[in-house]
Order: sequence, then C-alpha cells, then structure tokens
Amino acid sequence: MPATDTIVAIATPPGAGGVGIVRVSGPSARPIGEALCGRTLRARHAHHARFRDGDGAIIDDGLALLFPAPASYTGEDVLELQAHGSPPVLQQLVARCVAQGARMARPGEFSERAYLNGRLDLAQAEAVADLIAASDLRAARAARRALDGEFSTRVDALADALLAIRVHVEAAIDFADEPLDTLGGDRLRTRLADARAQLAALLRAAERGRKLRDGLHAVIVGPPNAGKSSLLNALAGSDRAIVTDVAGTTRDLLRETLRIDGVELTLVDTAGLRDGGDAIEREGMRRARDELQRADLALVVLDARDADAGLRAVAADLAGVPRRIVVHNKGDLLPAQAPVPADGAITVSARTGAGLDDLHARLRGAAAGEEAGEGAFTARARQVDALRRAADALAEATAALAAEQLDLAAEALRLAHDALGEITGRTLPDDLLGHIFSTFCIGK
Repeated sequence: MPATDTIVAIATPPGAGGVGIVRVSGPSARPIGEALCGRTLRARHAHHARFRDGDGAIIDDGLALLFPAPASYTGEDVLELQAHGSPPVLQQLVARCVAQGARMARPGEFSERAYLNGRLDLAQAEAVADLIAASDLRAARAARRALDGEFSTRVDALADALLAIRVHVEAAIDFADEPLDTLGGDRLRTRLADARAQLAALLRAAERGRKLRDGLHAVIVGPPNAGKSSLLNALAGSDRAIVTDVAGTTRDLLRETLRIDGVELTLVDTAGLRDGGDAIEREGMRRARDELQRADLALVVLDARDADAGLRAVAADLAGVPRRIVVHNKGDLLPAQAPVPADGAITVSARTGAGLDDLHARLRGAAAGEEAGEGAFTARARQVDALRRAADALAEATAALAAEQLDLAAEALRLAHDALGEITGRTLPDDLLGHIFSTFCIGK
C-alpha cells in the first residue's frame, strides 16, 4: 500500500562539507519543494533556486530536483535539495520541510519504501547499505552486483524451479494409489537433484559474499601459555591483550580487525583449551569452543618446544573448522639447529617478531581464497542462513521422495521455497523487515 505521509532526511553524513543533500519522499514532496524554492518544479530538471524559510528569509541557494512517481528511487514523488554541506543549513532545510508537513524519516525508510513499492527486492535493498559501507573496491563492486540483481536473479530462478517441483509432487498426492515412478518419479528426482546442486553452488557463492562483506572470521586457539595473546599483540602492532606467564590469563574473547589485501580479517583471541581450571576459566573455554563453531579459519598456536602435545590437546576442538594455520610460537626458545616442522606449520616468535612475515604471507593466502571473482556479490549472514535452511529442507524432500512419502516431501519443498523467499522478501515476517531496515543509515 502506498505511503500517505511524506518523509525527509539529510542524505549526506553530518559535517561532510561540500554539497549536502536533503531528500524528501511522499505525496507532498512537490508542494514542499515549490514552497521552498518559490517556483514551479519540472520533472527531472535541475533548478537553481534560493531556499527560503517561512518568513521569506534565504536559508541557502542551491539545486532542486524532482523525480515524480513511479520512476524514482522510492517509487513515490522524490525531491532532492542540494545545498552547501553546512550542518546548520541542512538542518534548517529539514525543519522547513517538517513545517510544510513532512516528518523525519526512520533509519532505512527510503530503501524500505523502495522495497514496499516494488522498486527493489529485499536483497537489493540490503545491497544499498552494503555499497555505502564498502571499505574497498572489491566489496563495492560485489555490492553493486547484488544491487543490480545478480543474487536475486539466482534466488528467484531456484525458487521457480522448486515451485515447479512442488506442483508435480502435490499433483502426485492426488494419485496416491499409483507408484511414483508411473507419475514421472525418475524425472522428478532428477529435477530435485539439479535444484540441490544449484542451491549448493549458490550457497558457496553467498558464503564468499558474506566473508567479503563481513571479513574472514579467524579464531586464535591453542593450549594455555602457548603465546596466543602475545601473537595477537604482534599481529595487531599494539598491546591489545594482557600477557603473563600464568596459565589461564585470558578468560574472555578479545577481537581485533586487520586488513590483508583488501579483505578484513577479524582475529579473536580465546582462552587456552585444557582440562580443569576454575569456573571463570571454564566459561572462557566454553566461549572459545562456541567461537570455533563459527570460525572460517583457526590460527592454532602451539608452544614450539612441545608442539605435538599441544596439537593433541586441541585436535578434537578443531574438527569442525574449515581451515587452519598451525603456528609454532616461542621459536626463539628452540635450539639453534631445531628441525623445520614437517606438518606445514610456521615457526614464529611473537616476542622477537621472527617468522611473522611468513605468517602474514599465509594469512594473505587465506584471504586470497576469498577473492571476489567475476559475478561475485555481497551477501549477509541472514541470507546465508536462509540458504542453509533451504538446503536442509531439500535434503529432507529427497529422502521423503525416495520413500514415496509425498506429503512429507511437499512440506519440505514448501519450507525450502519459503526460506528462499525470505532472501528477496517474497515471504518475510513484518518484525524481521523492520529489524533489517533499522540497521540502515538515515536518509537511505
């Protein structure tokens, strides 16, 4: 349903200097603009005007542009006022718009209206925020592809394929007395297998897009007193973590963000993993293990003097981590002719800095594995989660079809279809919609 009110916001960062933009959207955008400018506004024409307050005093002079509905960003009448970027001037313009009947926009409300008016789907609307927040050229290009519909097109194509399979399965339910194979069961299973393969490829691409947007999540893990906190400090170039010779000094998670070849790497220092410890240390170890479950990369730090024992102590906790880099720390305490580790580990000394260049190179290699290739797009954690739920549902549908349990297969296909719909906003609870747009900046 089209909005009946008009919203206004400053669309440039406070104190940005240069040109400032005030954006207005809604049915009163045109009369508000004409009152401010004292002239009739033509569609898509840059008007030089003196913006005046209610008493006729000049606020500033600049440009006014009117974009009538429906061919505008929000799908409504949109007014843009370009003035000097002084915060007091822009605030005066906003106050004048409010006096003329507009209200202050909520965070993300312009993009929310674009979504509600069919100008963008939800994945594209989120890509607007990702493009604004992009910290390097690769992330900006990937966000631009998502905004252009690269992600949405693939999701919609897969959703259409699942819908066709659902129709086939639900039609077969009406002929429950017939064997599925007589109702095109082989072809149905083939189509479902193809859909699962497409979904797996899309999930891999979305995972890369999520890492490109959010950065690699690397957890520093190892037994107590291996020098994990010292290594974090060495990599960060500052004393971020408390370092002592007492086992169990680190009790909670400590995060530090590095940038390697354009990809953010979030390093998380954790409590040393061992048996025993007091209640606080045990809680720290529980948090460390929880963090490992979400890790893209484990930086396994071991005391170089007894690395094998250290690795055995933490091996079970590393089972679910996709990738790992093994670091033998305290290399400065080894004998001069100590053998080179045979397991591909890197020997370093967080205290002297020896070997850190090799570790940086290995981390750069891990970051290069997330290279945004042609067609890469940004994705968010909630979108990746939706794809995973869809994949789980399709696995259930496959098992149900194999057992010719058509009702269960149809329900699993519906769940998968609905999960895909959450990505583009085809099926989405209203409270989740509000949460998503509340993370946007005001004026977007």
